[in-house]
Amino acid sequence: MRIRPKRLQPGDTIGIIAPSSPPNQESLERSLTFLEQLGLKWKFGKHINNTRGYLAGTDDERLQDLEDMFADPSIAGIICAGGGYGSARYTDRLDLQLIRENPKIFWGFSDITFLHTAMGLYSDIVTFHGPMLASCVGKDTFHDLSAKMFMQLFEPMELHYTEEISPLISISGGVTHGEIVGGNLSLLVNSMGTKFEVDTKGKLLFIEDVGEEPYRVDGMLNQLRMAGKFSDAAGIIIGDFSETELKKTRESLTLDDVFEDYFRNIGKPVVKGFKIGHCEPHFAIPLGVKAKLDGDEKTLTILPGVE
Repeated sequence: MRIRPKRLQPGDTIGIIAPSSPPNQESLERSLTFLEQLGLKWKFGKHINNTRGYLAGTDDERLQDLEDMFADPSIAGIICAGGGYGSARYTDRLDLQLIRENPKIFWGFSDITFLHTAMGLYSDIVTFHGPMLASCVGKDTFHDLSAKMFMQLFEPMELHYTEEISPLISISGGVTHGEIVGGNLSLLVNSMGTKFEVDTKGKLLFIEDVGEEPYRVDGMLNQLRMAGKFSDAAGIIIGDFSETELKKTRESLTLDDVFEDYFRNIGKPVVKGFKIGHCEPHFAIPLGVKAKLDGDEKTLTILPGVE
């Protein structure tokens, strides 16, 4: 059982970092009002405003901000400002023992998937796949349900996802239990062949992505299939796949066709349609906790992520 971080209390201080690409500063500023409404204070990483091309500062600077926030006893949790690209560039230098010895809430998604996987494998902590400050919270499109999902950080609560939230489709039926792992499909594929390769054995594999055409999703799923990630898994949770339109007019399978090809005869529960990913609302989930996926009733039940 992974280490669950302590719950937040009103008055706690949140560390805000940019582990990947530079966040939109205006959107980041707007998001602070939401943190105030939650009763939280905040502290920015030293390099939150830095830019180096498509990166939020140098690898050393982003690595330092991340480690500093885990090492700082005054910081109760860490919320990423945004994703983009770049967290994998320094993950192999990340002090994962430091994180294990100082477990605290770590919240983000998209490019942050690489860090989630590393912390799950080597720090043995529960982390959170949820909407980030500049890329989600500070925007006009931020949904009420997305906002409510932050309450799981203040009180241990079981999460229940049913079709009351969004229409769900069962590609393969059955009921299974397992620890949730995964995140952004592109980042999971990028981890293959490294020490940070996702471990799906007996687990519920969650996938989502944005801006990938059906043939690209097909290729990534095929790589995971041939690596045994689907045969090892207890079940598959398919989150939001947005902006999948074809860049050029040509013959194509639909994304639904692709998922059917890979999962209809897999012999274990596979359900798609979860609003988890680059979408609003964004249903935030803890990674590394036990969950139940019911492919017959089309429900997902997740145990609490905090102590």
